[in-house]
Amino acid sequence: MMRIIITLLSILAAPMAAAQQVIPGPLEAEILRVIDGDTIEVRAFIWPGHSVETRVRLADVDAPEIRRVQCEAEREAGHRAKAFVENLLTPEGQPGGRVAIRNVQLGSFAGRVIAAMDLPDGRDLGSVLLEAGLATPYNARGGWCPSLESTLESAQEASASRS
Repeated sequence: MMRIIITLLSILAAPMAAAQQVIPGPLEAEILRVIDGDTIEVRAFIWPGHSVETRVRLADVDAPEIRRVQCEAEREAGHRAKAFVENLLTPEGQPGGRVAIRNVQLGSFAGRVIAAMDLPDGRDLGSVLLEAGLATPYNARGGWCPSLESTLESAQEASASRS
């Protein structure tokens, strides 16, 4: 009986262990298109003569959304972040530029992988976005919309000034 339990546990644990694997890279990748400030579609060259097309979600950063936004300010910030990344990755407005992706792991959302991405000049794209104020650290998430408190304060101030 114990042997059966151990076998079942090892079968169940195998997919979990595989999901935790990280490919350190770097892997060369061709830019296909910029989805938003923190998601880029690439063709990654996994070994000679073989490539895979996938979306890469930048590790450890969160750029504002363009779709499913909490407020219009977030959408506007999302378009700025996307344009900034497009300018860095496709300076002539054409896909095909090359980057290096590192520390690739399977993402849990929308079939993407999560990875760090190095620009052709060696800078980390996530760090560049943070320095430009176009993303926040992933664990900080958000801050693109005025808080409910500041909205309430503004409404109260407007009401008080009318009195």
